[in-house]
Amino acid sequence: MRHPVLLAAIVIAAPAAAQAPSYQDAAQIDRLVEGFTGNAIGTSGGARAPVDRRLRLQTCSGPLALDWYGAPGRTVQVACPGAGGWRIYVNLVREAVAQTSQPVVARGEMITIAVRGRGFSVQQKGEAEEGGAVGDWIKVRTSRKAGSVRARIERPGLVVIPSD
Repeated sequence: MRHPVLLAAIVIAAPAAAQAPSYQDAAQIDRLVEGFTGNAIGTSGGARAPVDRRLRLQTCSGPLALDWYGAPGRTVQVACPGAGGWRIYVNLVREAVAQTSQPVVARGEMITIAVRGRGFSVQQKGEAEEGGAVGDWIKVRTSRKAGSVRARIERPGLVVIPSD
């Protein structure tokens, strides 16, 4: 008599487990981009940074498609083809940037922090908590009491937080 009750519990629990959301592994995307470009993250020709672990991309039912986006060597498009598909773009470290990556922002420097999205841009003064070169992701904050966030150095004195 115990077996039918146990079986009923498994059958009832199975649909609930099947409905749990499943997300694409960002580390897998990093490995695929590395294999596609032939270069490791942070190196010349490789991804500038790992894929953001906060992304909640639906698990792709088939293999991911990788291709150059725009000029080869600048950006890789990673796409999940088919129904409910998605795509992301991974920026690469360019040769010229890798060879001449000289710091343009110093730790403690007052900078402009821009948040950019589709159809809007907001700017605020802030402070760099780290130094870096154009294209580097550094920690910045808007005030002494505020927590830090990561932003990409676009040019001397300006960092950008993309909002796409």
